[in-house]
Amino acid sequence: MKDLLVICGPTASGKTALSVACAEALGGEIVNFDAFLVYRGLNIGTAKPTAEERRGIPHHLIDVADPREAFSVSDYERRAIPAVEDILARGKTPVLVGGTGFYLNAVLYSHAYGGAPASPEIREKYETLAREEGNMAVHARLMAVDPESAQKLHANDVKRVIRALEIYEQTGKRKSEQHDGNAPRFPFVAVSYAYPREELYRRIERRTEEMLSAGLVEEVRALLAAGVPASAQSMQGIGYKETVEFLKNGNNLSTLRDIIAKNTRNYAKRQCTFFKRTQNLHSIRPEEGASEVIKLYEHFRTH
Repeated sequence: MKDLLVICGPTASGKTALSVACAEALGGEIVNFDAFLVYRGLNIGTAKPTAEERRGIPHHLIDVADPREAFSVSDYERRAIPAVEDILARGKTPVLVGGTGFYLNAVLYSHAYGGAPASPEIREKYETLAREEGNMAVHARLMAVDPESAQKLHANDVKRVIRALEIYEQTGKRKSEQHDGNAPRFPFVAVSYAYPREELYRRIERRTEEMLSAGLVEEVRALLAAGVPASAQSMQGIGYKETVEFLKNGNNLSTLRDIIAKNTRNYAKRQCTFFKRTQNLHSIRPEEGASEVIKLYEHFRTH
């Protein structure tokens, strides 16, 4: 079995170009793990790779969801694992690339969720709550009884949030007290570009300018006109939610640019913190590029 290559890190760090170069060198195919690239029609604000940028490399888990609909971590896992297994079965190298850590972990690890049996009644109760009041309402219930588990689970990962509540209600013990742990599904090596913070921030500023120049405001206006609600999960991504407010309140473009850049910087900090915990992670200098990644990958495979 070929090992997985993971290219992770903060937004605007050059993951797309690096992943394509590595996939070309390894005879691989790319599997996206960015939460907003899954949506059709969200192109500019997500920096979705164009056909030219993909250079003929197959890309999976891009444009698989309608922007009007919710798409959970469980939905992603259900589609991504078969994609990875199919790539491996064809003797190719899966190159996972993105910036949504919860999506990445859903592929890399199988999760144990306590010894409590399933309870259809409890699940139905919280599934109904999610439908009527939203995923955050269910997540808030878990935060109240098991904050440690709640902090590890995204609100949109409803299946696992409900399972943690199910364990608590049946056993009286928090899921976080059961030390379930994660079991790796696949051998993998992970790489991330190590930028000085000021340089990463400059890249974010430049990316923000490019998105606005490319028509981000027009893209959001078209999505709203096509019936995508402003409250849709797809419209909560950075760049989209700020532009919705811009269209509603009529702020100037300079203010919009500054808000998007600020929120992107804050998100990039959180991404860096998250990915530092990734196993088998190697930080490389941007000038080293794909050749260094290939060396790391081949070394990992043979040792």
